[in-house]
Order: sequence, then C-alpha cells, then structure tokens
Amino acid sequence: MLKMRFFNFSQAELETVAILTHEKTKRNDTQEANGTRSFQFQDVFSRESEDSDDMTTLIDKKDNVFVMSNKKSKYPVLQVDLRLISDLVVVIVSAAIGGIVSSCLGQPVIVGYLLAGSIIGPGGLKFISEMVQVETFAQFGVVFLLFALGLEFSLTKLKVVGPVAVFGGMLQIIIFMFLCCITAMLCGANLSEGVFVGAFLSMSSTAVVVKFLVERNNSNALHGQVTIGTLIFQDCAVGLLFALLPFLGGDSGLLQGMISMGKLLLVLSMYLTAASVLSWSFVPRFLKLMIQLSSQTNELYQLAMVAFCLLSAWCSDKLGLSLELGSFVAGVMISTTDFAQHTLDQVEPIRNLFAALFLSSIGMLIHMHFLWNHVDILLASVILVITVKTTVITIVTKAFGYSIRTSFIVGVSLAQIGEFAFVLLSRASNLHLVGGKMYLLLLGTTALSLVTTPLLFKLIPAVINLGVLMHWFPSESSTQNEEKASIIEAYNRSL
Repeated sequence: MLKMRFFNFSQAELETVAILTHEKTKRNDTQEANGTRSFQFQDVFSRESEDSDDMTTLIDKKDNVFVMSNKKSKYPVLQVDLRLISDLVVVIVSAAIGGIVSSCLGQPVIVGYLLAGSIIGPGGLKFISEMVQVETFAQFGVVFLLFALGLEFSLTKLKVVGPVAVFGGMLQIIIFMFLCCITAMLCGANLSEGVFVGAFLSMSSTAVVVKFLVERNNSNALHGQVTIGTLIFQDCAVGLLFALLPFLGGDSGLLQGMISMGKLLLVLSMYLTAASVLSWSFVPRFLKLMIQLSSQTNELYQLAMVAFCLLSAWCSDKLGLSLELGSFVAGVMISTTDFAQHTLDQVEPIRNLFAALFLSSIGMLIHMHFLWNHVDILLASVILVITVKTTVITIVTKAFGYSIRTSFIVGVSLAQIGEFAFVLLSRASNLHLVGGKMYLLLLGTTALSLVTTPLLFKLIPAVINLGVLMHWFPSESSTQNEEKASIIEAYNRSL
C-alpha cells in the first residue's frame, strides 16, 4: 500500500514524500483478540506471528529510504541497517585509500579525503545510498575536531607573540569581512553572506602549516612563532564564529537581529561563566578520579572524555548556541588541567577516524562536473585568495613592527584556507547562509588552496633569495638579529 504525505513543519528536517506499507495476512487475529487461542508449542518455531505486522518504509524528497522499526512487534528484535553499514565501509575504505595516495604524492591527507568523497558521492560513482545517515554520523567528526582543538588551546603560547597574534589576527578577520562585504554589496548579494565569506577566507590551516613548519625546523623561528600564534587565535575564533552564524543566518530585521544577538551574547556569557567555574572546581577532580579508575586500562577514561565532550556539546546546542562551540569549550575546560595532553592522546584516534568521515562526507558534496565546467572561475578564485591573503597578512604583520621579510613569510604561510573552514561552511549551509553554487565554489577553492600549500612552501626560499637580490628584503644576518631581539622582547612580555 502506498500513501503520499507531505509535512510542512518549519522546524522539520525530514520531509516525508511517500510511506510504503507492506501488509501481510494475519491469521487467528480474532482468536488472539478474544484470548481464546491457547499457546501452541509450534509457535516457538513459527515466525508467522512475528512477520505478520506491517513494515513501513519512508522515502523523503531526495529519495533517501528509511526502514522504520515495527512498534507492534511482540518480541524485541535487533534492527540492523545493512545499507548504512555498507556505506560506512565504502566511505572509510575510500578515505583510507585517498589519504594514502595523497600522502604519497606529498599532499595533505585532507585533500585525499575530499577527493575520495567526491568520487564515491552523488557527483561521482554514486556508491553511497544513504547520504543523510552518513552525513549525520560524520557530524561527530566536527564535534571531536573542535574538542581536540580546545584541548590544544594554550594562553602561554599566545602570550609569546601576543599583540600580532591576537590583535593582528582580529584585524585580519575584520579586513577580510570588510572586503567581502563591499564585494557582496557590489554584486547585489546579502551582506550577511559577505560577512560569512570574509570570516571563511580568513581561516588558515593549522594542521597543514604546522606540519610544514616542523618539517623545516622553522617552528621556533620568529616567523614560525608569529604564524603559529596567529593560527591559535584563528582556531579560538572558530568557536565564536559558530555562535555568530545563527545570527547571520536569520532573516529578521535589524532591530530584531540586534535583540537576538544580545540574547545570544547573554546566553554565551552565562555558558562560558559556568564552564569557567566547572573548569577549576569540578573538572580536575573528575579527571583525577577517572585516572585512578583507569589505572589498568584507558577504556573508561576514553569513554568518560567522549561523554564529557558530547554532554557539553548537547548543553550548548540546547541553549541555542551550537554543538561545535560546546565541544570546543569542553576541550578548553580540560586544557587548563594537567591532564590535557593525556586526554588528547586518548581522544586523538577517535578524532582522526571521525574527521576522515566528516571530510569525506564534505567531499561527497563536491560535484566534479560542476567544478570542471567552472574550472576557470575556480582557478581565478584560488589565485585571488592566495594573492589577497598574502598581501593583507603581510601588511598587518609589518604594521606590528616586524621586517618585510618575516611578514612576507608569514603571509605566504597563511595564504591557504584552513580545514576548519569546511566546518564553518557545513554549518552555514545548514542555516541556508550560502547558496548552492557559492557553496561548491568555496568548497573547491578551499580544497585547491590546500593542494597548493606544499608548492607555496617550496617557493618561499626562492622568492626570498630573489627579494634579497632585488633589495626587497633585508639580508639573512640582519633578519636573524631582529629575530633574536624580538624573541627576547616577547619572552619578557610573557613573564
């Protein structure tokens, strides 16, 4: 039997288009209803009574099929969605292959995850049949990514290059927002979309940049410290941007929007205050207890940390903030204790698995046909992003008293769009803050900018040498003297 139903709830996420009910004949219904039928021994081996109930299948407007469990079943039956299991196997295996290939080619594994998702997704070979379930499952990757990010949060690291990292990083975000707002106004787009795109473009890749700095032993150099400090500030700003997204995605007037923003800031301040109190009153004792109970195995500690992260994310979501902000705050609460590194070591494998799932699910939304048809716009966007980001970051860093050479290296190092931009983009898409074509363009630009990062790092020495010959940059000896003086001054400020 086929029933057509349409639901128009404003808060509903699933719109049921069709309900398929498979009815099977029922025998002895009258006897069972009257209680006259006695228990028969063969009933133990018969499955007629169990299978006689209806089995309902829901189909939404995107042709996603949901098999509903039978509420009228007399006996508890374990329900298994084999299609979801199959889809998860395909995603994990393809992500692993993509990561291996990408790593062998000297590219970030993030690129491999994205390409793997694009190949198996609807825009590629269409191996995934239950997109909604896979994407929902992959959202845990966002939660654990930001939880681990909060665990790595350190005020001490920020103090070393405090002014340029905090105020310079803030100035960079404001400049990008301003530039994108002007562009949005000239193109007739919404101002809120311009604000989001500006915040989106200002993010750089912590994982990729730090990896290259460590490989080249530049993490302790002056430009390395400025770069890492700026990245830390950007990572911290991600949590606040998540709180800002619902305000940007609203369609209310200016006054109503300001009132909503005020309420949001009030709730946010109360939530952060409660988290701050718990971070010194409850969290250290709780972690110490978990360490004692997990002396033989880390299983209980891992489970407790995952539960703590999810509980904080759930509370944040219920308060009208976001899951991402709550998970980030949970990590920051633990980062103030002596167990931060131990917790990160325990959670990191879980984070890596779900992060691969999340990035692969993002890749599934990449339609290669669309990107190929707009490859000229995509390449122009990547070149424009790298050029503008390098210029803006170089100017901002130079304004804080650093040499043009150091400022330029910092600018090139931060010229890509970071992996957390995918998280912001996913959230903005759910809030209908960006359109479909803009979503795909930003997605492709981000992926391609990450691909170009290894090339940019390889070009830095050649460009610096050319700059010295052309007298654009000071010599290496004078730069080293500047670095020593700046490091000593920064260290004195941190005391």
